[in-house]
Amino acid sequence: MIRHCVFVRFRDDVPAGERAAIHADLEALHSLIDGMSQVHFSANVSPEPFARGFTHGFTIDFRDVATRDAYLVHEAHQRAGARLVAALEGGTDGLMVFDLEIPG
Repeated sequence: MIRHCVFVRFRDDVPAGERAAIHADLEALHSLIDGMSQVHFSANVSPEPFARGFTHGFTIDFRDVATRDAYLVHEAHQRAGARLVAALEGGTDGLMVFDLEIPG
């Protein structure tokens, strides 16, 4: 299994409603991509001082690398990703992606 972890720094002028709409766009992908699980989205709630300005994040579990790779090139993901990047501080500078391989 691959756990896709994404951390973001939203621009200050992006309202909560737009953040929720971005989450909904990402969540809708799981009905289009077989082997993709639910998207878990949250503000950072860690008390540790190491967030480096990343205020929100989400995770998606994929059945395997092939499923994750299908997601990356899927047209709907490209649209959702563009909407997300447009809402971030510095565009892709406000984004960090880290994929973990979780033993099954």
